[in-house]
Amino acid sequence: MPFKKLRIEITNRVGYILLDAGSRFNKLSITTIRELKRALTQIEEDAAVNVIVLSGYPGESFAAGADIGQMVHFAPGDAFHFAELGQSLFEQIESSAKPVIGALNGITMGGGCDLAMACDIRIATEGLRIGHTGAKLGIITGFCGTHKLPRIVGKNYAREIFMTSEIYGAAEALHMGLVDRVYCETEFWPEVCSFAERIASHPLSALSAAKRLINAAEDTDLRTGCLLEREMATHINIHL
Repeated sequence: MPFKKLRIEITNRVGYILLDAGSRFNKLSITTIRELKRALTQIEEDAAVNVIVLSGYPGESFAAGADIGQMVHFAPGDAFHFAELGQSLFEQIESSAKPVIGALNGITMGGGCDLAMACDIRIATEGLRIGHTGAKLGIITGFCGTHKLPRIVGKNYAREIFMTSEIYGAAEALHMGLVDRVYCETEFWPEVCSFAERIASHPLSALSAAKRLINAAEDTDLRTGCLLEREMATHINIHL
């Protein structure tokens, strides 16, 4: 079945999922979220791919948030199922055996910020506009941003981001730790591709093990984490 809201490209062991809603803004509608889940499954099953890049390049937005046009018509049950659908997408990204890079090419708002936070590494263009404007709209997306943002930037920055509904630029996002790297417009995509290909050149077994262990570190005491790493190290073959 063809995709309506995105396209997939595979180059040098990197699978690119490129959001393309056909307008200025990539909104996280029900259709878009379902297509993202299907695209991720497709690339996760592709043995030729070691790394996944998620982006809206070359458009103006990474993801402009949940589709408010749909949300205003939600009954409580609809809102619950929409939140459940979004959380299942982010869980799929976080639990994927393959590293997922979020290439934030522009507007990254609300649910789009939640989508970015699910990625393992976030690379931004200088034109980044990122924030969580739900408070201004009187909503919460239900995508678990209130719990994930404090883990990334700390509670103080998380409170500021959620409660002010302000929009931040790339330099501010980098300072807060919300993104990991920033490049100017002309260098952004070549740097994203080069970075992804460097990671993709490594054995997937080691990449997957590192991702699982680092993610587990948030909820595991040091001694248990060391035992987990020791156990996992016994099942990885050295590639020379």
